[in-house]
Amino acid sequence: MYKVILFDLDGTLTESGEGITKSVQYALEKLGQPEPDLKKLEVFVGPPLLQQFMKYAGLDEETAVKAVEYYRERYTDIGIFENEVYPGVEDMLDKLRGKGYILAVASSKPERFVKKVLDHFDLTKYFHEIVGSEMNGGRTSKADVIEEALDRLHMADHRDQVVMVGDKEHDVFGARKAGLKCLAVSYGYGSEEELKNANPLKIVDSAQEVLGFFS
Repeated sequence: MYKVILFDLDGTLTESGEGITKSVQYALEKLGQPEPDLKKLEVFVGPPLLQQFMKYAGLDEETAVKAVEYYRERYTDIGIFENEVYPGVEDMLDKLRGKGYILAVASSKPERFVKKVLDHFDLTKYFHEIVGSEMNGGRTSKADVIEEALDRLHMADHRDQVVMVGDKEHDVFGARKAGLKCLAVSYGYGSEEELKNANPLKIVDSAQEVLGFFS
């Protein structure tokens, strides 16, 4: 019986692709590696940013750190608000709280940005804890974020009562590494093939179906 639900942010609670991809595009342009196709940059939604710059653009770590700095130049004041809540998400959160579930956010995005997004959309009130990565690059892996969430919620010894909800394979793998099951949503940024191969607890197609799973 689950008591605690951990939610990813980007691609699970909010449709944040526009702000993220345009900020990545801005960073790559400044590095002399322009990418006109924003669709290609959707691979940056969700995974830790530093590693994704290294993987996608073939950057060494020092250059990737600079890319993250450029990304934040645009994202901090502009990109963060090129974003919207997915249909049905607020109703889902409200009803899950009403059913007595403890809700938290576990995101690879820096925690200050996670809080800024949730405050902007008036969603903060639904969560007992909000956990993200550190601005200095610490705690970026999904498993590390989940471990921090479990510690703050005093659930590290009760992992069978905690479940993750996310939209990418790294949510599923991170949850598994932390000893949790993961419910995957298909409406985010993970492909159908990616999610099926990750073998989550179940794949659902809407916030309403997430609610139905826990009803």
